Amino acid sequence: MGFKCGIVGLPNVGKSTLFNALTRSSALAANYPFATIDPNIGIVAVPDDRLKVLTALVPTKKVVPTSLEIVDIAGIVKGASQGEGLGNQFLSHIAEVDAIIQVVRCFESKDIVHVHGTVDPLRDIEVIKSELILKDLEILSKHKQRNEKASKTDKKAAQALAVLERFEKTMNEGKAAREVSLMDDEKPLMKEVRLLTDKPVLYAANVGEEELGKPDSTYVAQVRKHAAEEGAAMIVISGKVEEEISKLETEERAEFLKAMNLKEAGLDQLAREGHKLLKLITFFTVGETENRAWTVEKDARAPQAAGKIHSDFERGFIRAEVVGYDDFLKYKGELGAKEAGRFRLEGKEYVVQDGDIMHFRFSV
Repeated sequence: MGFKCGIVGLPNVGKSTLFNALTRSSALAANYPFATIDPNIGIVAVPDDRLKVLTALVPTKKVVPTSLEIVDIAGIVKGASQGEGLGNQFLSHIAEVDAIIQVVRCFESKDIVHVHGTVDPLRDIEVIKSELILKDLEILSKHKQRNEKASKTDKKAAQALAVLERFEKTMNEGKAAREVSLMDDEKPLMKEVRLLTDKPVLYAANVGEEELGKPDSTYVAQVRKHAAEEGAAMIVISGKVEEEISKLETEERAEFLKAMNLKEAGLDQLAREGHKLLKLITFFTVGETENRAWTVEKDARAPQAAGKIHSDFERGFIRAEVVGYDDFLKYKGELGAKEAGRFRLEGKEYVVQDGDIMHFRFSV
């Protein structure tokens, strides 16, 4: 699995429409709040042109791209942290994802009711943020209670309590948990706390079909400015257009995108920005049986990459045979790269680079 993203937002902002488009699924998309109650989950392949190029050089029986798991979480309303709109149930689903995709409505429509009666992206963003912060404060309170008694005799508990209080102070000021800086020795203390606002956010400004490929509208400009100030990622997308694209064959999609003056589909944008957001990179394994893309965290070492394929590979790791993507192309594959001295052996300390083609040697 590549990574897991939860789609959140107010009711009727286009979450389920976008989910359907990205996953070619059939989640209920309706013009009323809470059309989604249980989270819909979809697994989608992440497009990567490098895999196509590698397969042209190394014909194979099977091509497997890396994947993205998308969870369509029901609309969150003001008061969700107190249970409004089944809010507690919905908020618990966010705890299970790696990153949050917040769909922000940036289009006007007489046919689609806005839960607040008017379109206001910054207000909508603030509603979601406030509810997640309130839920986090509840989580912090429970963890503080566990550490308060122990802190009198346990230095580690005392340190954890101090860190929790720092988070609490920051969040009482209306700031997200991700705005709190931690020292390396403090990070393990927060590992089990799992704060919702500690997760990275990608804002998806959902616009009307006629706005794609054009300069930012006032609404989109507001979201872009907010994302920049927050240090979050942001894309402009049209759920309606993505739904149309999802029904087309590969060649038809290219023609459609060109006609819409778009360089890529929303899924491509989301995958690229999602990788950046979570600091992920891709390495490849190629061969007669299978050409495959794998996702690993940036700065991961060779044994960790091997473990993505199988835990036995990591446990018994000996070394990795590695060639960079550009060299693999330049020298027309493995044989040419080896003859040019570009195929090298790397040990346990090797830091995997994006695009590496790797073979692993291991003992059982």
